[in-house]
Amino acid sequence: MGSTFRSPHLIKAEGIPYFTPANNGGAALNPDDPNTPTLFRPLQIRDVSLKNRIMVAPMCTYSTESDPSSPAVGALTDFHIAHLGHFAAKGVGLVIIEASAVQPNGRISPNDSGLWQEGTESEQFKGVRRVADFIHSQGAKVGIQLAHAGRKASTVAPWLSSEGKRSSIKADESVGGWPSNVVGPSGGEEHIWAPGDVKYWPPRELSTAEVEEVVRAFGRSAKLAVQAGVDLIEIHAAHGYLLHEFLSPVTNRRTDKYGGSFENRIRIVQEVAAAIRAAVPSGTPLFLRISATEWLEEQPVAAQTGSWDMPSSIRLAKLLPELEVDLLDRLQPHTNYQIDLAGELRKAIRGVGQTTLVGAVGFITEADAARHIVQGAEEALATESVLSGQEPKADAVLMARQFLREPEWVYNAAKQLKVPISVAWQFARGVL
Repeated sequence: MGSTFRSPHLIKAEGIPYFTPANNGGAALNPDDPNTPTLFRPLQIRDVSLKNRIMVAPMCTYSTESDPSSPAVGALTDFHIAHLGHFAAKGVGLVIIEASAVQPNGRISPNDSGLWQEGTESEQFKGVRRVADFIHSQGAKVGIQLAHAGRKASTVAPWLSSEGKRSSIKADESVGGWPSNVVGPSGGEEHIWAPGDVKYWPPRELSTAEVEEVVRAFGRSAKLAVQAGVDLIEIHAAHGYLLHEFLSPVTNRRTDKYGGSFENRIRIVQEVAAAIRAAVPSGTPLFLRISATEWLEEQPVAAQTGSWDMPSSIRLAKLLPELEVDLLDRLQPHTNYQIDLAGELRKAIRGVGQTTLVGAVGFITEADAARHIVQGAEEALATESVLSGQEPKADAVLMARQFLREPEWVYNAAKQLKVPISVAWQFARGVL
């Protein structure tokens, strides 16, 4: 076979020590064709170009080494290459690595991933590097969600819970937990979630200096992630984890510069964004995940303290350009209503002349629904809250559980929407 033979399936992917063709599955063959849905059109975010607008949302898998004395504690493994790499091989534009703790006590469980070990020779760094290299070999981009679990830390994996798959139980020292070092914006027995709670340890309150160290930890982890080949960073400020705990007046009763007013409660998110921006190249996209509302507006606690709600999210969203946040990943696990909340946020952002992107996530399962979310569909997903005209409700869709059920979702969606796309060479015989 001559050296001038350039058949694409014989071009080796760069950055990995074994052979696989340089794949680019999931890319529209005719992206400029007016009949190509927005879902399959490229999306440029700073220096990163995504081949489509389909993203794998972060999913905790509780599958790393938990022994705190092991150099591999919190490091991604071959499991994560198989798990995340398969989505890349099946055509997604972006794969976001699961919530990775910036400090050891920021893990949800002892088996969670982390990126707090400094240096490019650490096992945590090398684990991220291997995952990123494989995802890139399949033509996809890779992000990482940096996180701190706060007062929801030191629990066991959900499948170990005696209360069923949807609950968690406390992890003590015998299983690698850290019950005396579970932290939050406020602390004490009065800050357990409910009387007799078996899910979470009572937190201790972080000192001002400790909060400032958390901020620095986010910056260090972001720098390591980019050095390991990660294309973009997502800040996790949702789901009741640490940054969300600071945002919410329900869980933040502090009296220092990080508590009280809205401006003080969002300070940690502002500082984390600034720390990451200072640590990564200017062309690196930055995402922020928030919960649009805590759904506590009608609860007694909201009457006492207030809560994080849609007006709060809109207020924060309008500040994102000055934080240099490129995409607001707005999650609210509450049926299809969350898509309308994403649309409301996007409309508010555009209404003040800003261009921050919005990602919709949660209970997106069907190709046609995904197309409508980013296209500004001819028919509404929810007739009572449709946006005017053809304005889309989001700029990208993020899915998690649907990819667990249907890893080949991108290929199936392209077939249903009649979009010609490229396919990974190893799968072409079974897909085309």
